[in-house]
Amino acid sequence: MAEFTLILGNKNYSSWSLRGWLAARLAGIAFAERLVRLSEPGSRAALLAHSPAAKVPVLHHGERVIWDSLAIVEYLAEQRPGAGLWPAEPGARAHARSIAAEMHAGFAPLRRQMPMNLRKSLPGKGRGPGVAEDIERITALWQDCRRRFGGNAGGGGDGGGGDGPFLFGRASAADAMYAPVATRLRTYGVALDPASAAYVEAIHAWPLFREWQAAALEEPWVIAEDEVA
Repeated sequence: MAEFTLILGNKNYSSWSLRGWLAARLAGIAFAERLVRLSEPGSRAALLAHSPAAKVPVLHHGERVIWDSLAIVEYLAEQRPGAGLWPAEPGARAHARSIAAEMHAGFAPLRRQMPMNLRKSLPGKGRGPGVAEDIERITALWQDCRRRFGGNAGGGGDGGGGDGPFLFGRASAADAMYAPVATRLRTYGVALDPASAAYVEAIHAWPLFREWQAAALEEPWVIAEDEVA
């Protein structure tokens, strides 16, 4: 019996589930998965059986229940301090936590109007009010991280995770938080600067993400686009 259990929503649509799952894989824990199909008549009741928030993801560790993707990241970082969920250098680590929190709390127009959908290509759609501003902020943030902390800063930059294609060089919790955004920008055909385009490519080439994507493409369930974020 697995020590940890992760409750997830549909892999094709649930961006928050993807964040929690990537964090769990980065932490190197063995965990069981339970999938709750979202946007169905019994979905809320099924979710309430796992968490009073009735949202995914939810991590069960023995009698402990940890809900919300960012809380799960922090809990796993405490449980597996050697896994490197956050960058080791304090300045880089503080920056990674800041951008993860910004993702967690912000970018509502993009999340609402460009819902994650790994099975579709929807170029030109989702360009409602506020989306362009969200994309501008996100790509500026990516450019800054890659310049200051990523592998193209030379030797890992300012205390990042060494050479590598991710925000802080090596894959971290920050990438878990932004991976669903990278998928949205590809799904909706957003034109990107070279650094941001390279980061989107890195996410899509990431073996952990490719494993999630393969499972998502096998799912038979379809949710209306206006029901997911």
